[in-house]
Amino acid sequence: MAALLGCAALALSACGSTKDDTAGSGGAAGGDGKGKVGVILPLLTSPFWQSYNDYVPKMAKSEGVDALKTVNSNSDPSQQITDINNQLNQGVKGLVVAPLDSAAIAAGLDQAERKGVPVVAVDVAPEKGKVAMVVRANNVAYGEKACEYLGKQVKTGKVVQIMGDLASVNGRERSKAFRDCVKSTYPKLKVLEIPAKWESDTAASKLDTLLNANPDIKGIYMQAGGVYLAPTLQTLKSKGMLKTAGKAGHIAIVSNDGIPQEFDAIRKGQIDATVSQPADAYAKYGMYYIKAAMQGKTFKPGPTDHDSEIVKLPSGILEDQLPAPLVTKDNVDDPKLWGNTVK
Repeated sequence: MAALLGCAALALSACGSTKDDTAGSGGAAGGDGKGKVGVILPLLTSPFWQSYNDYVPKMAKSEGVDALKTVNSNSDPSQQITDINNQLNQGVKGLVVAPLDSAAIAAGLDQAERKGVPVVAVDVAPEKGKVAMVVRANNVAYGEKACEYLGKQVKTGKVVQIMGDLASVNGRERSKAFRDCVKSTYPKLKVLEIPAKWESDTAASKLDTLLNANPDIKGIYMQAGGVYLAPTLQTLKSKGMLKTAGKAGHIAIVSNDGIPQEFDAIRKGQIDATVSQPADAYAKYGMYYIKAAMQGKTFKPGPTDHDSEIVKLPSGILEDQLPAPLVTKDNVDDPKLWGNTVK
């Protein structure tokens, strides 16, 4: 994370950046990178996205991007397409979008392409459509890290994964990776699943029902601490099942996001680990890549100078996979973690 926070503008050679027709930036070659940039959020009910929202204006300034006030699509994929069209009608020269639905976002990407406006996708990769870059961490690794951690804590018995929205590639990748890892590496664990669509109320209700039928749960994987942490802890507490780490009956819990609330829960022994999804770097490199796209710059797969790697997805889209470390009681106080820098 130190490299993420301290990295100046990327040297193009470090990213293997040369003209690459398959990567196409969507920007006109030799553009000056100037003009208004629209930034569209998926939701603001999660502390993770609230933090990302706070980072956007700071990172835009540091990267020399003229970003408009962010727009919140409020968990509605249809509204997100409307938001994209509204931004295009305002004459933006670039868009940074965190897609809600990996398939539905294609309609908005098509509108942007028709107007010659480059787009950078943050956090979620679209299934199709033209984007200059996807700025994201490896979500398969999220599920695998959660599996490996829980597998070492829980030798046998039932574990639950509270899944995200399966219309999002993030929800699908985390779910499948966790499921496959348990099956291949920890076959004595039985995975029970809650499809919760990134909705806290849905997670709480379905977890309550599941625990009534399965009071012998030994582990929980929450795919998004920002929306699932509070309802999960409250549900366990209401049933007398919230035992701190080291005490008899403790349910091992691993999460994804890296928000301050998760770190506090780790310190209290309420949960055991989380994968720190880099909200600061999402904002920083979202701004970096949209400026590069507006200048007509393109990239190729390969390592970067900020501890990540650009990969080509099966769709042909390029994705800069940023580091996302596992956080436990051993490193939860690391000042380099963005969750420890939020005021």
